[in-house]
Amino acid sequence: MKVRTLLLLIVLIVIAAFTALNWGVFMAPATLSLGIATVQAPLGLVMLGMLAFLVALFLVFVVYFQTSLLLDTRRNARELQVSRELADQAEASRFTELRGFLEEALKKQADTDAETRAAVLARLAQLDRDLRAAIEESGNTISAYIGELDDRLERTKG
Repeated sequence: MKVRTLLLLIVLIVIAAFTALNWGVFMAPATLSLGIATVQAPLGLVMLGMLAFLVALFLVFVVYFQTSLLLDTRRNARELQVSRELADQAEASRFTELRGFLEEALKKQADTDAETRAAVLARLAQLDRDLRAAIEESGNTISAYIGELDDRLERTKG
């Protein structure tokens, strides 16, 4: 039990005990003025009735306050759920956008790599042709020199 509830229960028990112990005095008739008329009624009973009315009024107020608080809590929970869903949708949209961006960037990189590879392969093929041509030209030049040296040797021998 909460401390407040226990304290309220103790106060109500004390008031009930006080009323029971002094019931005779509570029921003693007294002249009461209502402003426009006077009546004979037990003052203790009238005061006890006013106390009961105030307690009932307080309980109605507490029930109203709890109900409005519960309704506000439910409304806030619904708004929070809607906000959470919107945030999830925005996050999913950002992930989709990021995925598209990454796919596009990777495609561009792959295209660039393919172009670079083709350029390198073309350059290597050109260098291979140039090297073969240079080797063939060197071979022809050496053959010509050897042929010329053969001719000179034959002329000097003969």
